[in-house]
Amino acid sequence: MPPRRRTEPADGRAALAVWRADPSAVPVPARRTAVRFTLEELADVAPGHAVEVRVPPDGAVQALEGPRHTRGTPPNVVETDAATWLALATGELTWHDALAAGRVRASGERADLSAYLPLHAARSR
Repeated sequence: MPPRRRTEPADGRAALAVWRADPSAVPVPARRTAVRFTLEELADVAPGHAVEVRVPPDGAVQALEGPRHTRGTPPNVVETDAATWLALATGELTWHDALAAGRVRASGERADLSAYLPLHAARSR
């Protein structure tokens, strides 16, 4: 069963439009909504609990099939900042380039999101 959505898709898309218009000056509420919406999208396209994707302080989600993690530090973690996450989710930045530039910290054998990014619902239209 996919996770329950907390962000209305229309609100998420609107927040992404605000971010696209000027990523350097996006208001905090719009950024948070865009991040949470795209994290929820990832959980929809890659359901599971094997990888924890963190975008502090805006949100986190567990995704991808595999062993479920319940306590302590998960073995598979992806962490990045909001600007990098939104660039990855929308296709403005590739997974490989983000890793090479040190903009993403990914640990664990399942912590490769390249097959899921960019997110279809978040791509530029």
